[in-house]
Amino acid sequence: MALDEVKVTRAIVESYFESFLKYTEADVALVGAGPANLVAARRLAEADVKTVLFEKRLSVGGGLWGGGMMFPRIVVQKEACRILDDYGIWYREFENEYFIANAIETVAKLTAGAIDAGAEIINLVSVEDVMIREDDRVTGLVVNWTAAEMAGIHVDPLSIRARLVIDGTGHEASVCRVVQRKIPGACVGATGVRGEKPMWADVGEKTVVEATAEVYPGLIAAGMAAATVAAGPRMGPIFGGMLLSGEKAAALAIEILGR
Repeated sequence: MALDEVKVTRAIVESYFESFLKYTEADVALVGAGPANLVAARRLAEADVKTVLFEKRLSVGGGLWGGGMMFPRIVVQKEACRILDDYGIWYREFENEYFIANAIETVAKLTAGAIDAGAEIINLVSVEDVMIREDDRVTGLVVNWTAAEMAGIHVDPLSIRARLVIDGTGHEASVCRVVQRKIPGACVGATGVRGEKPMWADVGEKTVVEATAEVYPGLIAAGMAAATVAAGPRMGPIFGGMLLSGEKAAALAIEILGR
């Protein structure tokens, strides 16, 4: 078979936009493809929830890739090892219930798990705003090419409708901050987005799970974004809390969708 470059182009463009159009309306739209949202996306898709995940970067995985200080290893506590088991991620006990896993394997298998379950991941697309309706409830996302944002050129965005949005954008908590900044009188979380505290791994790991919640009507915060809203400490390259937060966010979303 002689290859036709134009057919290659058509195959890519047509298949991409077929998928993009399909997910202009979703049950849940997740922002940020870090560990919490990758876990949440899989759990949601497995529950037959129409799920789309937007990542502004070229690669998914958030802060997982670099492990600790560019050593591609992560630590997971005992409570979260069952999630590693669920994905077939190899790990071993370092000592006293500190378990070590390969950061790159973890990203790869979390990502494959979400895709295999039926979630759609769209990279290189940034979320610059939210869509609202009555009572200023969040009802979707306003998206644009990351390249346009990086180039600093004015290009009007497009919109995605979703019954729920999950902010998994990490330390930035960017969706939560947009809501707080742009909706008069909006209180995201109990007292607004307060920002993360300095490192305290033990408290940070507990906070990231406890703070995973619907922080504003139609908006759930997960992972480090939840900790940032609740002024939790950062925790460094220990990721059990992130995995558990994603699991909790998905369960909460399913509960809200069922109301």
